[in-house]
Amino acid sequence: MGQEENRPNFKDDKDPAGQAFGNYAKYTGVAFQMMAIIGGSAYLGYKIDQWYDHKVQWVTALACVLGVCLSIYQTIKQLKP
Repeated sequence: MGQEENRPNFKDDKDPAGQAFGNYAKYTGVAFQMMAIIGGSAYLGYKIDQWYDHKVQWVTALACVLGVCLSIYQTIKQLKP
């Protein structure tokens, strides 16, 4: 019973170092998620332009804009309290 008092309390939100690490991990995850959405949509648009042999890569440009919009929407949705 005496050993339980020495265990760290991970549920305590008053720890600034733990809270800072949690924020860091959350925002880093959001950044990588944004990169994946934008990069994936750009790659998909590029492959569609290759498939249809477009001279002007308008599908790539449209997919990039759509990817940016989707990633901003996802970020706002995820970070909303």
